[in-house]
Amino acid sequence: MNSPDPLSPRLAARMADIEPFHVVVLVTRAKELEAQGRTIVNMVIGEPDAPSAAPIAEAGIRAIQSGHVRYTPGLGTTALRRAIAQWYLSRYAVDLPAERIGVMPGSSGAMLVTMGVLLDPGDEVLMADPSYPCNRHFVRAMEGRARCIPVGADTAYQLTAAIVERHWSTRTRAVMVASPSNPTGTVIPRDELRAIHDVVRARGGVLIVDEIYHGLTYGAHDTTVLEFGDDVFVLNSFSKYFGMTGWRLGWMVAPEAYMPAIEKLAQNLFISASDIAQQAAIAAFSPEAVAVHEQRREEFRAQRDFLLPRLRDLGFDIPVVPEGAFYIYANCSRHTDDSYAFCLDVLEKAGVAIAPGLDFGEHESSRHVRFSYPKPVPVLAEGVARLEKYLRSR
Repeated sequence: MNSPDPLSPRLAARMADIEPFHVVVLVTRAKELEAQGRTIVNMVIGEPDAPSAAPIAEAGIRAIQSGHVRYTPGLGTTALRRAIAQWYLSRYAVDLPAERIGVMPGSSGAMLVTMGVLLDPGDEVLMADPSYPCNRHFVRAMEGRARCIPVGADTAYQLTAAIVERHWSTRTRAVMVASPSNPTGTVIPRDELRAIHDVVRARGGVLIVDEIYHGLTYGAHDTTVLEFGDDVFVLNSFSKYFGMTGWRLGWMVAPEAYMPAIEKLAQNLFISASDIAQQAAIAAFSPEAVAVHEQRREEFRAQRDFLLPRLRDLGFDIPVVPEGAFYIYANCSRHTDDSYAFCLDVLEKAGVAIAPGLDFGEHESSRHVRFSYPKPVPVLAEGVARLEKYLRSR
């Protein structure tokens, strides 16, 4: 009998369904090109292009210098949970008990815990295609099944109440939506979000809403689903509006009855979020920090308003104006029928890094790319000039 090869790992079956971030190939290659002396216009990474606001950094430094850095309770410090609750009251006029808030190591931690407490093997979660890729993988990691429903410009690349009703099955446990959305930057209108909530509640399911890009809207109104009821799960993050990407801190809001299970699972998965990051995050709500966040939001708006018409001039089809986040999801079919190969070629020949649609789902993914625009306008202008030269030379 042949003995097993110790160098051939026996992976869990779920790993076959969890895809890599294809954009990482582009990021890695971009870094190699930069190491060779080339300049790369990076419109691929989804993070603000500025450091955390000074009050946040200073609070983090004080936390380290104080020596009072420890494990915290599994759901986060009382001080930060209360600060988040106060933010909902002042920002949305939603009176939210701090006890319904769980502070997590990034919104990714919040997503993992959410799926862990909700899903049994085979339970379905309805979500849009395109959408943020890790969402479906968190479902799979917890032995659920993500049903990714193709959506297009006619619904601003979002699920609607009618779509949810049409695709509901006996296995559906939850519906997940994102507003504003990654990769499309679109927002679900208030009335539609309420209608989705009504359908999910009537069906006895759970609505999960990704509000990670709240605060980063341009003309649209931030509507938290918490305005409609206390039976929802909400995910949020300090990475985007609050500019704390590298601090790895997020939070979730859940129905009160779920909180003991959430705390138990969080304790077992990661004990607690970083104490340093939590102490720093309290300063993110200070008037001085919020002023910085709002100034940067206006800069993002200006960057969007610069890039959007110029991409259209280059032949990218963008039928829906993104009202939030900092992404433009563009149809590139006038230039290619293989967006992944297109992105690789653009990187090599033009020195511009953009994300292929392949990362965000299957529906027309080969015909779409995503541009991330939180860059100074001169950087974006250089990227446009390089793209124009590249497209003309083909």
